[in-house]
Amino acid sequence: MQTAEEKLAVLEGADAALVTSSGMAATTTALFGLLRPGDEVVCSAAIYGGTLHVIKDFLDRFGVSARFPAIAEWSAPERLIGPRTRVVWFESPINPTLRCVDVRRVAAACRERGVTSAIDDTFASPINQQPIALGIDLVMHSATKYLNGHSDVTAGALVGSAAIIDNLQAARKLFGGILEPASAYALARGMKTLAVRIARHNENAMRLAAWLEADGRISRVYYPGLPSHPDHEIARSQMRGFGGMVCFDVGGGYARACQVYDRFQIIKRAASLGGTESICSLPVLTSQYGLNDEQLAAAGVTRSMIRLSVGLEDVEDLIADLDQALA
Repeated sequence: MQTAEEKLAVLEGADAALVTSSGMAATTTALFGLLRPGDEVVCSAAIYGGTLHVIKDFLDRFGVSARFPAIAEWSAPERLIGPRTRVVWFESPINPTLRCVDVRRVAAACRERGVTSAIDDTFASPINQQPIALGIDLVMHSATKYLNGHSDVTAGALVGSAAIIDNLQAARKLFGGILEPASAYALARGMKTLAVRIARHNENAMRLAAWLEADGRISRVYYPGLPSHPDHEIARSQMRGFGGMVCFDVGGGYARACQVYDRFQIIKRAASLGGTESICSLPVLTSQYGLNDEQLAAAGVTRSMIRLSVGLEDVEDLIADLDQALA
């Protein structure tokens, strides 16, 4: 476990890291370790569904209040922080729309007001984005995804200053979120190939996003590497690469999305991401499962969206699979 933590701290350019038994274990360790009764957490409305449910359905039982600003409000993060705010939690790129938040501006706003800034950096990985260097206090990863990279480990991670990580050690231990040794070994092994894997993920995803955007059967494509993406310039300013996640809207509602989804042959149907294989999912059944229409709208998610984790296969094979599925 120590080896994996040391590798991750170096990758992120941070003082220290701790690994946990899952991404949600990392999230709950951070939130319960940092917040006290009477505190407030500001969390993006466009966030991983599990995180949303923990904050919305559990923290209020312990006297912690929450606000969930929509993506448009994050252009002025200093306005989101109130007198009781202790933690600001967000994603960039966001799951599943790949919207990007100005990380430097959020970090600066939090630092000026003595608030802990925390980012879920799972989609970017430390290769494409280093939030600590942009001023963020705490970085969370679902290490199940890109950090491991082989779809054979469930793990999470928190990275930050020695003071913050030391403060969270007790929460990890007492909540039972410690990662077992075999998984810690596999996680450290996976990080050895992280840079070369991410380079291929970036390349394949850019090719697929451009192909999808040019296809008339697609309603909309979400990928920060495309100039058409609303946050393309923000992504360029803070990311080295644009990642392996592509989201696209086929139009026609849930029924149309299911038709396309069921036809994939090479691309696998599964809820995870970040492995060597290409995986697709329907956000309304996975990352945003259980959200009502109002919550989906706040997150910018539609029922006709398909989220694609682009793997390391030959990109022409992936394009052919998308083509026949859309037919």
